[in-house]
Amino acid sequence: MHWICIMLALLVSTTPLHANTIKTSSGNASYYHKKFHGRKTANGERFNNNAFTCAHRRLPFNTIVKVTHKKNGKTTYCRVNDRGPFSKGRIIDLSRKAASDINMISQGVAPVKVSVHCKSSFKSRKYNAKTAMVKCVEYP
Repeated sequence: MHWICIMLALLVSTTPLHANTIKTSSGNASYYHKKFHGRKTANGERFNNNAFTCAHRRLPFNTIVKVTHKKNGKTTYCRVNDRGPFSKGRIIDLSRKAASDINMISQGVAPVKVSVHCKSSFKSRKYNAKTAMVKCVEYP
């Protein structure tokens, strides 16, 4: 019986949430190392460090999030296409392109605020959140 409770707890803790469940969250962001470029992400795409994408533990794939660097106020938008980060104290992993957009490359890890912007209907590996914002559809 004990192992059933453990399995149920694991299932609940890894189930993606509806994007409206999480309005905003604050914490630390990191960015992907170049060694991950070209590897498969959790949604099956090949990771592209030059695209505006990110990893989030629980938001549904293709959710567009707004990421704001808390120290310099810079903002970027990126699409969730992977799961993570798995380091304690971090709430999001950004592609190098997204991290560069908010000037956090030299820091490595930066304090950010993450808010759900919308769900994207655009599902291309060449996705660019900056130019595809008009292709967002709001969650019901």
